[in-house]
Amino acid sequence: MTKFNIFSLIKNSLSYHENWEQHWRSPEPKKEYDIVIVGGGGHGLATAYYLASEFGITNVAVLEKGWIGGGNTGRNTTIIRSNYMWDESAKIYEHSLKLFEGLSQELNYNIMFSQRGVLNLAHNVHDLQEMSRRGTAIKLNGIDTTFLNPEQIKEKVPLINLNGRYPILGGLFQPRAGSARHDAVAWGYARSADKLGVDIIQNCEVQGFDIKNGKVQGVKTTRGNIKTKKVGIVCAGHSSVIADMAGFNLPLETVPLQALVSEPIKPVLDTVVMSNAVHVYLSQSDKGELVIGAGTDEFVSYSQRGSFDVIEHIMPPIIELFPFTSRLRQLRQWGGMTDCTTDRSPIISKTPVDGIMINCGWGTGGFKATAGSGNVFASSLAKGEMHPIAQPFSIDRHYDGYLIDEAAAAGVAH
Repeated sequence: MTKFNIFSLIKNSLSYHENWEQHWRSPEPKKEYDIVIVGGGGHGLATAYYLASEFGITNVAVLEKGWIGGGNTGRNTTIIRSNYMWDESAKIYEHSLKLFEGLSQELNYNIMFSQRGVLNLAHNVHDLQEMSRRGTAIKLNGIDTTFLNPEQIKEKVPLINLNGRYPILGGLFQPRAGSARHDAVAWGYARSADKLGVDIIQNCEVQGFDIKNGKVQGVKTTRGNIKTKKVGIVCAGHSSVIADMAGFNLPLETVPLQALVSEPIKPVLDTVVMSNAVHVYLSQSDKGELVIGAGTDEFVSYSQRGSFDVIEHIMPPIIELFPFTSRLRQLRQWGGMTDCTTDRSPIISKTPVDGIMINCGWGTGGFKATAGSGNVFASSLAKGEMHPIAQPFSIDRHYDGYLIDEAAAAGVAH
């Protein structure tokens, strides 16, 4: 596989970039694998990569019913941060952020990780009190965060309106946070996993499992049956559907999360701005588009489009916070299928079926956890025991009451 560097770039420019080799193979599935990963999104591909790179397990198949990057990995707002309140959440998101900081070099693939910082706004006294509580917890976990007053916020974000319908009283800023190109994260992991011998099998839908005496024996797919003793389910919004095929239930509901982008404009915003009170957040892409995130629909759905009422709800706050956006045209709107747990924290766990582990329930916080999630899940699959960072996220917590009470979209406790 060609190594990306200035020399390969110059060489391929001479042929108008028409001779780049394929990033990964399209193999036929083998009859048997050591481990099968169900789901070819960022988390599944990261799991496969770390299985091969850290544990030397290369006889691995990643099964994707569509195409790589066609699911939630390509349908999010690209934000990466670790400023969560509870210790368990802080550990996994900080683990992920640290991996992201060196990921372009490790994968030899530019994921366009920009540590421009993430700013959370406070609009009332309750917001300030919550920020004080959460900010202190974040600092105690050794994660970078700083409190900003309105004047400091105006200096950092000159075009923001401090005194509109949603007055800004302060903010919490994480400098190391930022954003990355979501497609590039998936492609980079896929390319590197393939290079190490992992089979990435697209257009291969899982239809069931071969389970005998409570142990998994194989996976049934549209491209034939595959034997395996270990399965990792990592398929986001469809996790409960796949779990049902294996005979167990998950405490999940799937709802669309809304997002949209504006027409491209000149640089006006060099950080990520989030408002928990009105549940809206935005950043500016390298192409100049404003990437705007919203809330989830209030009904269960597997649609990737969502409803317009959520978009209608977030536009007035956006215009209040940034009046210039009233003149912008919005180009695209989409929905990502988020699998939400009761406590808005993920499930990384063994299951009632021996040999099947599951990684799901990331809700609206999945992209930022891609690297850390894949890393600890790979360790768990390879060793047969849950990684220490993953242990608190067992499915059992929904039955014994040891919940991790995070609202994943906002990083606050309820």
